[in-house]
Amino acid sequence: MIDLYTAATPNGHKISIALEEMGLPYTLKVLALSKNEQKEPWFLAINPNGRIPAIVDHDADDLAIFESGAILIYLAEKTGLFMPKDVAGRSRVLQWLMFQMGGVGPMMGQANVFYRYFPEKIQPAIDRYQGESKRLLRVLDTQLARHEYLAGDYSIADMANFAWARTHRWSGVDIEDLPHLQRWLAQIRQRPAVERGLNAPPSTLELRRDGSEEAEKFAQEARKMVEMGNSQKPA
Repeated sequence: MIDLYTAATPNGHKISIALEEMGLPYTLKVLALSKNEQKEPWFLAINPNGRIPAIVDHDADDLAIFESGAILIYLAEKTGLFMPKDVAGRSRVLQWLMFQMGGVGPMMGQANVFYRYFPEKIQPAIDRYQGESKRLLRVLDTQLARHEYLAGDYSIADMANFAWARTHRWSGVDIEDLPHLQRWLAQIRQRPAVERGLNAPPSTLELRRDGSEEAEKFAQEARKMVEMGNSQKPA
């Protein structure tokens, strides 16, 4: 059995989607980020960085793993699923996984901070991070124009990039001119395991429409975390 320490963020949903796709039994342990539960000593013993997600695999001598990319690789190797076994295929999956870890996630995360959460609007910062987010999503679109999935067959690279790319509206990034990305997002969203993963815990993204009470409530909670200097930025 695996314990998944998580919250309703793209990084959290990457792992719940993977666990559902792989058919691994897990216990959902949702942390209240606005209450700083991820900074409590008991959780820092699992993840010294004090961020979600993290897992503890009780079938592997209570092995604790943090960093969502590392967790995805571990789960793929544990199950033999969603990761090619040949060197070239594995490399392609890892390249697109690292693309998300080093680019899509950080840039969209910063776009969220400056566009949605920061108490004052700093337009150059908003433009910078939205522009870089759009550039990275355009890279995905170009790759998906030639391939059904990012690295051959459906893989952990698709799970990771999907969890972030689907939140583009919240980052203030339009993808109307990226048809291949739109096709891929819709195709992955139709997978039953993905739908289950997005509900573990339930995604509030669909409720976060500009001007809605849900959007403002979420933004206020996130704004408090930014003001506290909390490095766990909701998306």
